[in-house]
Amino acid sequence: MGAAGEGFLAKEYGYVVLVLVFYCFFNFWMAFQVGKARKKYKVFYPTLYALESENKDAKLFNCVQRGHQNSLEMMPMLFILMILGGMRHPCISAGLGMGYIVTRYFYFTGYSSGDPQKRLSIGKFGFFALMGLMICTISFGVHLLIA
Repeated sequence: MGAAGEGFLAKEYGYVVLVLVFYCFFNFWMAFQVGKARKKYKVFYPTLYALESENKDAKLFNCVQRGHQNSLEMMPMLFILMILGGMRHPCISAGLGMGYIVTRYFYFTGYSSGDPQKRLSIGKFGFFALMGLMICTISFGVHLLIA
């Protein structure tokens, strides 16, 4: 029996795998930023969001928390689109995945500034990466059906 994936996945699929792992490290970094914000703004576990009536820095903390939470909400879609679309288009999917991570960084840091509108300056372009990944995944599905 050959090496794992031999004959089914192109060796370039390794790029997809590495980008997915890179996003995991990026997620850890965002979680660490939330932890730092918890200490700075005195929002203790298990409180998910601070209340403005109880904490003068609630909005600042909530922006950091929300930036991370939204990234977690989008992660399953990113992962499934990269995993499936990358089976047919590994280099394109990996490139789109890296583009998504870069835009997500700006989304998170913009949101964390305390001004939620700043998340959209560069962060809004992440949706183009997701659309590209959807196209790659549709291409994979159509290819399976007609092959």
